[in-house]
Amino acid sequence: MKTPEISIVVPCFNEKQSLQVLFGEIKSALADLEKSYEIIFIDDGSTDLSFDILEKIYSANKKVVKVIKLKKNYGQTFSWNIGFKNATGKYVVTMDCDLQNDPKDIKKLLNEIEKGFDVVSGWRFNRQDNSSKKFYSGVSNFIRRNIIEDNIHDAGCSLKIYKKRLLKDLELYGEMHRYITSILQLRGANIGEVKVNHRKRKFGKTKYNSLRLVKGFLDLMFIKFWSSYSLRPLHFFGFLGLSTIITGILIAAFNLAYHILKTGISSLQIGPLLLLGALMFIMGVQFIVMGFLGEIMIRMYYSNKDESEYKIEKRLE
Repeated sequence: MKTPEISIVVPCFNEKQSLQVLFGEIKSALADLEKSYEIIFIDDGSTDLSFDILEKIYSANKKVVKVIKLKKNYGQTFSWNIGFKNATGKYVVTMDCDLQNDPKDIKKLLNEIEKGFDVVSGWRFNRQDNSSKKFYSGVSNFIRRNIIEDNIHDAGCSLKIYKKRLLKDLELYGEMHRYITSILQLRGANIGEVKVNHRKRKFGKTKYNSLRLVKGFLDLMFIKFWSSYSLRPLHFFGFLGLSTIITGILIAAFNLAYHILKTGISSLQIGPLLLLGALMFIMGVQFIVMGFLGEIMIRMYYSNKDESEYKIEKRLE
């Protein structure tokens, strides 16, 4: 396959009814651009007939289609990570497989990124989702903007375009796919945004649930920590340590002064509540520190070890 100008990465999980329609829409939208392209479908362990349909699409369009089947359902973050590693185009476009993203908007993204941006994120200005999904997404965006302090309205929109060079050393874990633009912005990338069409889901059911909000919040906290303290972790842990020491000294001094002034030093006692509070505080600090250190170690491990091939069941390209 000739090196394409645009790579389209599309993860799918149990979307058999959408695949053929989506492929036709993407092909039609890209034909109008008159640019070379490849479409990379990542079958994220589908249990329906999705892969059978993808095989048919590949057989009839081998020049422009790649299909990667994962052994089980790893989630959207891992699927995009695999797609980024296999994309060869100058620009990489990501989108969902459920037909809610409109492939015609790829032209908008391309026009915007050619103005000089490194990344352009879609903004589902007139979002066609149920109220609960809008609520969780709104909460997630509010938390992200206040922690990361970025200027993206809709980080959860899958329809985005990236310059490929920015994705070479990007490692994604957990639910971090919705924070890719935030991570790249923290690295100094120039981020743009454009309003895109959003459509109602026609087939299947959404894979989103409230648990993802919790997982995403934890990933967001790590991103904030990593961006602020990855080069100077002693400042973060040192602040916690000094705060704990100072708090302990103040509590001990107050306890000592109280007993001496009230009943004399001979009756000095340390109550069970004080011990319990001190123990819980120390344990809380230890848990937080252990969590951060564990995150750092696991990312160092995976960044130096290519595990992806063990999780891919089949390739069509």
